[in-house]
Amino acid sequence: MAAKRFYNDSKPDQDQPPEKRMRPRPSFASVIGEVVMVNSLQNLFSTLEPLLRKVVKEEVESTLRRHTHTITRSPSLRIQALEPSTLRLSFRNKLSESTIFTGSKITDMDNNPLQVLLINSDHPTVPIVLHHSIKIEIVVLDGDFPGNSETWTSEEFNNKIVKERSGKRPLLTGGDLTVTMRDGFAPIGDIEFTDNSSWIRSRRFRLGAKVVPGSYQDSARICEAITESFVVKDHRGELYKKHHPPQLEDEVWRLEKIGKDGAFHKKLAAEGIKTVQDFLKLSVVDPPKLRNILGLGMSEKIWEATLKHARTCTLGNKLYIFRGNNFSFTLNPICQVLRAEIDGQIRDLTSINGAYVESLVRQAYATWSSLQELDGTLNETALITQGETMQQYSNPQMEMVKPFQQNGYINERAIDVGYGLSSNIGHVDCGEWVITMPIENGINFCLSETSSDGDELTPSRPFLNRS
Repeated sequence: MAAKRFYNDSKPDQDQPPEKRMRPRPSFASVIGEVVMVNSLQNLFSTLEPLLRKVVKEEVESTLRRHTHTITRSPSLRIQALEPSTLRLSFRNKLSESTIFTGSKITDMDNNPLQVLLINSDHPTVPIVLHHSIKIEIVVLDGDFPGNSETWTSEEFNNKIVKERSGKRPLLTGGDLTVTMRDGFAPIGDIEFTDNSSWIRSRRFRLGAKVVPGSYQDSARICEAITESFVVKDHRGELYKKHHPPQLEDEVWRLEKIGKDGAFHKKLAAEGIKTVQDFLKLSVVDPPKLRNILGLGMSEKIWEATLKHARTCTLGNKLYIFRGNNFSFTLNPICQVLRAEIDGQIRDLTSINGAYVESLVRQAYATWSSLQELDGTLNETALITQGETMQQYSNPQMEMVKPFQQNGYINERAIDVGYGLSSNIGHVDCGEWVITMPIENGINFCLSETSSDGDELTPSRPFLNRS
């Protein structure tokens, strides 16, 4: 018979650890009660939050008003607003180029190293000299800064400073980017870019100059300096850079719209047109042939742009002599006739048979390498500037003239110009115009206009010197 269990045997073992005791499961009613309580608290907090915010705001404003009133009443603690400063930094000259290549020295328009001045905005031409030196830092800025505004804060300036790309060298290298300003001047050493500007949104940079914090103890702010914006390209692009103006000895692909080793370049090279001088000579002697060489792939708009760029070329002082049995022609570097001597007499080019002159010019072009080359000097006083009517020059005998050549460059307007060598005053009848002007240094100008409206000038004889 089994032993009877005593009452105490049915009680749980008091010695068992607490974790082994069975926990009672929450009832459904208790769970619902807890959920209702949480929702009630959330609703309460949502209701109280605006009220608490309002109370806190009122207390803070009240405290600030009390303290502000106390400071305003106390002369020793009164805060005065600083007057805007008229001191500012400025780059002495503009940059030399609007496009800068990596690895190239950055210079000003006079090809000198950059220089920063301290000026007064009210008198910007007079440098300001401080009693002590200050430190100036050169930085790179985004080309879009400062937008349409001419003023900015130091914070706005600093926010537009451009740093190098990740893994790249510092944007500016070469010289010391922190220089000392003494007597109102701070020379900048040889500095250069190491990266192009294509990776920022504006695709342009500016150079900026600012005072190093701590080097200027005065309370007045010195405004920062900025340059004009510019593009920075990789130095490899410099090899393909167009020249403005082009030089006679430049390769022909230096002209606008003619790419190096491109279709137009190859077509010209195949015909022996390798330099800008070759291009211009053929444009004078046989323009249709030059146009046909370039072909239909070059539109009229591109053709005009290329020709216009070529005509800005500096001709220099070289002259070429083409001699025959009874004649001697003096030509400029692009095969235009400057002087004609026939049967021992100097002839007015407008009086010579055009077909005869043209045939001789073509012969000179075909035998160009055998022509005698010499240095000549054009008459500087006969330089003609743009305008409907020129103002009187110092010599009253020079009267109304049209554009020929500006600052040593060929003008794109087509004008026939004949030359005769004499030491007298020349009176030349040129079609609709009669122009009386001095003949100095053996150069006499004769200009003729063939269009009726005066807007475009079309040369009847392009082998005569024209612009």
